[in-house]
Amino acid sequence: MKALSALLLTALFAGTAVAAPTCTVPQDKWMKEGDLKARLEAQGYQIKIFKVSKGQCYEIYGFDKGGQKVEIYFDPQTGAVVASR
Repeated sequence: MKALSALLLTALFAGTAVAAPTCTVPQDKWMKEGDLKARLEAQGYQIKIFKVSKGQCYEIYGFDKGGQKVEIYFDPQTGAVVASR
């Protein structure tokens, strides 16, 4: 029973540690989605999903130029990376 409790607590804290980032830029200052997509594709990314995260950042799922899977969050105003997994 103690092992199960420890496992559940570990899972709970691990889920908290990987929470998505929050971006606080007002939407009227956001870069157009198409502009960021074009920039990323020019850098070699293959974008499978492009969306706005719950934290109001741009988020992509896809592959980098080396073929590695990526999940990256971007500042919607500047296009700078704010987090990746």
